[in-house]
Amino acid sequence: MSRTLTPEGVERLLGDPESADNPYGFAAAVARDEADAHPDELCRRLVSAGFHLNYLPREWGGGFDSFDRALTLVRAAARRDVNVMPGTMFGIIAATCLQLHGSERQRERVARILTGGGSVGFALTEAGHGSDLLAGEVRLDGDGRLHGEKWMVGNGMRCEAVYVVARTGERGPGAFSAFLLDADADGLVREPAPRTGGMRGVDTARLRFTGVRVPEDALVGKAGEGLEVAILAQQAVRLMSLAGSLGCADTALRLTLGFAAGRRVAGTPLLEAPHSRRELAVASAALLAAAVVALAAARGIHVVPEVFSVWAPAAKHVVAEAGDELVRRCAGVLATRSVLREQAPGGGLFQKLQRDTAVVRVIDASPLANLRSYAAQIPALAGRDERPEPAVLHRIFDLGADLPPYRPERLDLVARRADPVLPGLVAVAGAVRAELTDPRAAALVGRLTDAVAALGAEAAAARRRGADPNALTDAAERHAWLHAAAACVHLWWANRQRSLYGGEPGASGWLRAVLSFLLDRAAGTDPRRHGPDLLPALDTADALRKGHRLMTALPVPLAHESARPCDPMEAS
Repeated sequence: MSRTLTPEGVERLLGDPESADNPYGFAAAVARDEADAHPDELCRRLVSAGFHLNYLPREWGGGFDSFDRALTLVRAAARRDVNVMPGTMFGIIAATCLQLHGSERQRERVARILTGGGSVGFALTEAGHGSDLLAGEVRLDGDGRLHGEKWMVGNGMRCEAVYVVARTGERGPGAFSAFLLDADADGLVREPAPRTGGMRGVDTARLRFTGVRVPEDALVGKAGEGLEVAILAQQAVRLMSLAGSLGCADTALRLTLGFAAGRRVAGTPLLEAPHSRRELAVASAALLAAAVVALAAARGIHVVPEVFSVWAPAAKHVVAEAGDELVRRCAGVLATRSVLREQAPGGGLFQKLQRDTAVVRVIDASPLANLRSYAAQIPALAGRDERPEPAVLHRIFDLGADLPPYRPERLDLVARRADPVLPGLVAVAGAVRAELTDPRAAALVGRLTDAVAALGAEAAAARRRGADPNALTDAAERHAWLHAAAACVHLWWANRQRSLYGGEPGASGWLRAVLSFLLDRAAGTDPRRHGPDLLPALDTADALRKGHRLMTALPVPLAHESARPCDPMEAS
């Protein structure tokens, strides 16, 4: 098995997804979706090439180097069928928890399972309480036996071990501890969870603990720290879930652009019709913006993990909501064909993407729970007058800069310093505006700078408005969109001598488009109001489609024109 699988290697391994007879292509994904079938063959193919090793640390026998590399790798697979993520990578959250507070023996056990292609379940949420984790009822009694039920446990029907967060006290976060149990323990009943509308066939389970005896050495870390560690680990999970959103969005946009280019209405290609062109420009800007946000977060977690209690949910919000908007805009262009199961582009593929996007959007936290997870921190962050060192921003955004090793122990429940993205904008905005040759792009940077400067007062006002229960979550949402816009400026500035999205070095059309989209979303207005600003994003996305490249800042060549799947040894 390879520890050095690349996105290009994934493409060679799996072949042209548009080939009807490719078992790893779109037609096979649609057939599995219709049958509620798990992607067993696709997962086996990826595992045979070591795909599953790329989120596991090397000291565990894995091949993890950096989150930016892993994100692109997973996105290349997820564009074919997002179900490969839970099928091969659901163990990431349990693995992260064990990295944070597991014993050497527990880590060795989990490493052995995961590197061998097995899975470890993560049992946290309960059907009766959802995101209200403090209300959890699964309890360890005085005799050392576990009672209660967890639900939506990923790979719960097939996992070999399960990491369980259970109540061991009466109140507060310290009332919960974590245990690593054998999934076949006496008294542990596994039943399929309710089926989901999207990501059909994914293995999720209800786990009922009917007096399961918990050995003393099953306790992970210290008593009372289970919930805290689980919440810390979810920061990494939110980050990796971005690859699923981007994979769905890339395929949905690519499919729609191809249809619009070939479809003629009144003698004019649909891609050239004003309304369709504007809708697809919004969708393209949404994808390019989301890709930048995900890339920045994947690099930022290496450099400033201590601020990820804010950065991870902000990135999750922007990427999930941008993906949702992209799919809606594409559906508008496809019109009737967006709801047909046959005689539609992709033969039902778009309908699967619609359903899958809706599930990925909520898979690790609902949009509201995600915003609430950091809303209370926004006033304090906005009120800090901290300017990051230029070297910090350089390491995050310069795509040629080496990243420090990932240090999960530096993750925190509360940001102890300012998120460098927003205050860092103030330091570079003047130079950026002076160098931009596009006056409209420069004006948008100025508009963004003004909006960031006003964040402190807006956040303070939100905290004072006690009568408005939505004030803080609204402030968190605005922060997320402005954070995303600032990240786009930093990426352009740090790489202006480098080709991004297949354009000439320093080209700023994509920047103008994503800033227009993100600033309108931050203001709560329809991005179509500034349609002309968005058109460069459409030109960029369509050029990447025609060139058979992934819609990433540094595009990846894609398998196409009936490229056959290769041998796993040739993919590394």
